[in-house]
Amino acid sequence: MHLAPRCTAKSKRSGFQCKAPAVRGKKVCRMHGARGGAPCGSLHGRYVHGKQTRKAIEARRETRDLIQKALQLLASIEI
Repeated sequence: MHLAPRCTAKSKRSGFQCKAPAVRGKKVCRMHGARGGAPCGSLHGRYVHGKQTRKAIEARRETRDLIQKALQLLASIEI
């Protein structure tokens, strides 16, 4: 345990580096956010319907672009 790589986080107050062992594959210890962050999608505790997911937003964007192109095509045909 004493040979494990150490956390690279520094204290705001003292300026010293944290002396806790870093989580395997990470640069910081568990207290400084190595396992932090919420899960994505339906695994997240506040997930409700998926309307604001990246995939849904991208799908709406593509649909809007297709509608705009269709309207431009119709406008050019009517002239």
